[in-house]
Amino acid sequence: MPDSPFIRDVPAAQALDAWRAAREAAGCPERLPAVTVPVADAAGMVTAAPVWATRSSPPWDAAGMDGIAIRAADTLGAGETTPVWLEPGGYDIVDTGDPMPDDKDAVVMREYVHYDETGRAELRAAVPPQAHVRSIGEDVSAGELLLPEGHRLRAADLAAAVAAGQTHLSVRKKALVLILPTGDEVRPIGTELGPGEILDTNSLMLAEQAREAGCEARCLPIEPDDPERITEVVRKAADECDLLIVIAGSSAGRDDYTARVVSGAGVLAVHGVAVRPGHPVVLGVVGRTPVLGAPGYPVSAALTFDIFAAPLLAELSGTPPRRRPRADAKLARKLASPLGMDDWVRVRLGSVGGSLVATPLPRGAGVLTSLVRADGLLVVPAGVEGHHAGSVVPVELLRSLEEISRTIVAIGSHDLVLDLAASALRADDPLVTLVSSNVGSLGGLVALRDGLCHIAGSHLLDTASGEYTLPFVDRVFGAAAADVAVVRLVHREQGLMVAAGNPLGLAGIADLARPGARVRYVNRQRGAGTRVLLDHALAQLGISPGEVSGYAREEPTHLAVAAAIASGRGDAGLGITAAARAFGLDFVPVTWEPYDLVVAPGALESPLLEPLWSLLRADRFQAAVTELGGYSAKEMGRRIR
Repeated sequence: MPDSPFIRDVPAAQALDAWRAAREAAGCPERLPAVTVPVADAAGMVTAAPVWATRSSPPWDAAGMDGIAIRAADTLGAGETTPVWLEPGGYDIVDTGDPMPDDKDAVVMREYVHYDETGRAELRAAVPPQAHVRSIGEDVSAGELLLPEGHRLRAADLAAAVAAGQTHLSVRKKALVLILPTGDEVRPIGTELGPGEILDTNSLMLAEQAREAGCEARCLPIEPDDPERITEVVRKAADECDLLIVIAGSSAGRDDYTARVVSGAGVLAVHGVAVRPGHPVVLGVVGRTPVLGAPGYPVSAALTFDIFAAPLLAELSGTPPRRRPRADAKLARKLASPLGMDDWVRVRLGSVGGSLVATPLPRGAGVLTSLVRADGLLVVPAGVEGHHAGSVVPVELLRSLEEISRTIVAIGSHDLVLDLAASALRADDPLVTLVSSNVGSLGGLVALRDGLCHIAGSHLLDTASGEYTLPFVDRVFGAAAADVAVVRLVHREQGLMVAAGNPLGLAGIADLARPGARVRYVNRQRGAGTRVLLDHALAQLGISPGEVSGYAREEPTHLAVAAAIASGRGDAGLGITAAARAFGLDFVPVTWEPYDLVVAPGALESPLLEPLWSLLRADRFQAAVTELGGYSAKEMGRRIR
């Protein structure tokens, strides 16, 4: 292979074509072999041959209801005032599914038949021929095509096949996918991790993705970064499976060997695809088996399976890849995207004002939680630099529109109480979802004004009046502010989060610029209420932002600030008590402040938000919030405006 670690950053469609050409040249099977299995074992498998009916269903003219079988001609003239009486020999009692007597051509439902003491049946309505009769072959006739080749079998298909006389079906063998994790730093699930070590979560995830695609999957033991050993394992595994996925080692680092291994053991078709995340993909063939080198970052690994493995596995089974439904959505905030790559962005979805709204999730290739929280996928094509807030974009749905319609969309300041509320709402009603996007208080108010969310979390301090939230609602909404409701969520304590033991002896915000002691500060993003609070305190103390080391370093949430301090990458950051507790940090109190929920015009009394207001009134929830520490729930749920 060339010296460059990347052969070419090719578009995904071109990469698929190159991989297919390499498989054809190597003689890889185009289809999995056919096997015959009992119908009961065929669910989820793909038919390898047409399925024909060997008997009719129903196999005879059958009663379609419980009642009596009669001759329709015998009911002529029957009415409410002119009933017709049938002697016991003029009818037969039948149950649903019974063969029709040869001399009868209709069924009268049991509830419309009355009998006298001699057993005569009284009918008060005439009945047409074939009433409530299922004709032979009504469902399927012997010799009729029931299912074509290449059909993935569902529960109803199996029932129909049995009804049509089949006991066994010819189907494609399930593809066997072997997954090979590599890396000196990778450890099995359940292992206590040391510095620099990571758990092998990718194998678990990719195996389940393969099973969801209708395959068998097996994870191989983790291999260290030894190219000769990996090559030996790859050759052996390729002889046993229909697709081999090698995890990690696909990039350009000193221990990234996958491309070299595939090239040495077989044919390297592609190394480097113009998709994000998932750029350093390896596609090749070893022996007569396709090999996919998946990046080690979990989001990249999951995406490369969707883009490359899923279509291949569908081809092997002779069926189209499973397609998710699509819908158009408005972007809740601006989305930038690099030119030259298809950018796959995971989004949260909600229905706001009759429109679907998409809020982009964190986009790092290692942000595993973005996979957990995603409701949809947005692809920004390689030639597009991104989209503005409010732009309408096509989204691939990961949840149904019915579920999305019950989603409360919150945008604004981050607070742990919203996370707690999301869990409590789902526990009370599995169909209710609360999703929040953390863009700061001011960003939330703007999103609310633009119709992109239902509620916005805010704790903005107006330094001129000393009031929270309301002055900013007036500024952002202008004349429409009178229609905006504000509901108090909590009072919370803000303070400096510092390392356990407070090793620098910080006593307050003034110490951030203490002479002779360089304190590495971790800040919040512009527009965040916590950032406004810091700026106000610095101004009161006569300290310029430039005197605070790390002032320009921004994190999107209280927890992210706490994580930076706990890891030793910062010394202090303004945040809430609960975030400090979550990471075992010390806390230097600064002030108590209100945190409010600003509600879209007309949404306060909506059925969508009623579960949230009920939750805020619940004693159990208020107690749970108080237990977090640094919160007061005494005004929770009170309408401020």
